[in-house]
Amino acid sequence: MNLLFEETGKFLAGRILSEADTSAQVELDSGKRVKVKSANILLKFDKPEPAQLMATAQLVKDSVELEMAWEFAPEDEFGFADLARDYFSAQATLTEQAGMLMALYDAPHYFRRAGKGRFRKASADILAQALAAIEKKKQIALQIEAWVMELSEGVCPPAIRDQLYKILFKPDKNAPEYKAVVEASRATHLGPLDLLIKAGAIDSPYQFHWRRFLLENFPKGTGFAKLDAPLITDELPLSSARAFSIDDSATTEIDDALSVQGQGSGTVLLGIHIAAPGLAIKPGSAIDLTGRARLSTVYMPGYKITMLPDEVVQKYTLTEGNDCPAVSLYVTLDEATLDIKATETKLERVHIGANLRHDQLDTVVTTEWLENPGFMHEIEPQPLLNKRNALSFLYRLAKDLKAKREIVRGKPENFNRPDYNYRLVGNDGTEPNGSETVQISIRQRGAPLDLIVSEAMILANSTWGGWMAELGVPGIYRSQASMAPGVKVRMGTKALPHAGIGVKSYAWSSSPLRRYTDLVNQWQIIACARHGKTAALAAPFKPKDAELFSIISSFDAAYFAYNGFQNAMERFWILKYVQQHGISQVEATLFKDGLVRADQLPLVLPVAGAQGLPRGARVMVRLGDIDLVSLDIHGTVTARLDAEPGAVVSEADDDTDDDTIAGPIAIAMDVNEGDAAPNPTSAGDNPQP
Repeated sequence: MNLLFEETGKFLAGRILSEADTSAQVELDSGKRVKVKSANILLKFDKPEPAQLMATAQLVKDSVELEMAWEFAPEDEFGFADLARDYFSAQATLTEQAGMLMALYDAPHYFRRAGKGRFRKASADILAQALAAIEKKKQIALQIEAWVMELSEGVCPPAIRDQLYKILFKPDKNAPEYKAVVEASRATHLGPLDLLIKAGAIDSPYQFHWRRFLLENFPKGTGFAKLDAPLITDELPLSSARAFSIDDSATTEIDDALSVQGQGSGTVLLGIHIAAPGLAIKPGSAIDLTGRARLSTVYMPGYKITMLPDEVVQKYTLTEGNDCPAVSLYVTLDEATLDIKATETKLERVHIGANLRHDQLDTVVTTEWLENPGFMHEIEPQPLLNKRNALSFLYRLAKDLKAKREIVRGKPENFNRPDYNYRLVGNDGTEPNGSETVQISIRQRGAPLDLIVSEAMILANSTWGGWMAELGVPGIYRSQASMAPGVKVRMGTKALPHAGIGVKSYAWSSSPLRRYTDLVNQWQIIACARHGKTAALAAPFKPKDAELFSIISSFDAAYFAYNGFQNAMERFWILKYVQQHGISQVEATLFKDGLVRADQLPLVLPVAGAQGLPRGARVMVRLGDIDLVSLDIHGTVTARLDAEPGAVVSEADDDTDDDTIAGPIAIAMDVNEGDAAPNPTSAGDNPQP
């Protein structure tokens, strides 16, 4: 005697070895013996042999017309043998019954299972929906197959081009466009990005990087909802100071200004004045939520995405000719020794006498001009009239503050490598399209105006950080336990030392229009200024406030992403510069692991032929092909330029904060063949505003 039975969703047949009331021992054709529950037994038969029954039943199953079987089926629950007799004949054979069983089991859209061997036919409405879904799935499969063929032949279908960035970076893995790219990638043995490049999907490398960034960080776009900036209603006293700011010409968010009073008296009063949006914007307000969503202004050559709408920024920015609300730190200094005698924080209005632009004045405000009273330029720019004495004092103070910090750091800060300015010709601040001509100019790090601003901001951020800690008011701090390799800068709510800068504590507070952490700290500082020793009770954020930790976490992630994008865009434009100027070789310095840094361009690249050369060796490098999508360029060392072994580069000089190096693009796909893009590096602690 033989059995047909169901086991874990499969139909099997075998010979009965023994049988009890509730089960039977069955031997399969493979020789395997299994115990079958009586409830799972569907048919008992003597002939044919189990294997023959299963083979013949499969043929019968394939011949069953499901639509006709559905018509024959009764409205009530029925058994497979009953339907076989209605469909085939009243004397339906064993194989016809088994074939009908398999057909019913494999057609859930026509027949619902109601028990072992029992079924109920679907209603006409449900059947129609199911058949439509099956047909749609079939058409989608055919569409995917057609797309795979097109991609494999180097043609990108419009539907995939429209979904390009989503497919690569935020895919819906059930979407047919995504599945087509994955299948084509496997079929062609190309990474998804290489496949799509070959298929012509990426017609603008700039748009590739830009739209990818927007998809990941601004999926709803970069525009702002309509926001009304509240006025500062506090009755603020007018300071006697006459302040001036120092920024780049493209800066619209002027956060900070400086003033100097009392020169020649032996005691000088330094004023560091920070724009005060925190006096009007309240935590939880619509503007606050907007700032918290963005967390920082995003910078890139020729363009920026501001943290706050321009109409809001202009209400609080430190515009020349105005008496602007400010949070001011006054530092009383011994004019001869530059020792700090006292500090005081005030909420006030400050007259802004000028907005100086360092890109227009760097060639004028030189070390010689600042340190030699007898040195004069043929033409002294109008903005500098009556500011030379103040700038000279600020420069002397900045050098002194820097020297004192370097004692704490344990070594001098390295300003050997220059900064680079990028200018897109013809761009007026509107969104670039990637076709602009780029100009790159060198600006030495630590230029006098830079040094003046950076040291003043470090002084303010460290002073306010320590003051908040003294009053028990939590803030957002940046700290670094030591300058040993691998010890990173961290953000937290405790006033811990920052070894890299050389201060006891450091709380970003000087750019509240550009960084959300600074706005948060400004709220806390305002509470300190208003309430003194009871500020901890009045401050918006209390000790161990979970909101602060949430802000820190969000800011860290956003700031890393924004800096990575800025580095990527700077690398894009330097590669465009190389292309536009037909540069085929560069002089460079070997600095680690087969990487060189160009001497006159902000370009780092891997090279071949550097084996055996010491770090610090100067070489001539022939440049290879440029890939503006992967931001990749390689080079080959063609000559050694220095006769003597190069100076050894220290670990501290191996940073690449302003140089981007090709690294992997993270593509959110099942198939990834190592497509490349810039390796985002944190901008670290730039003390400038």
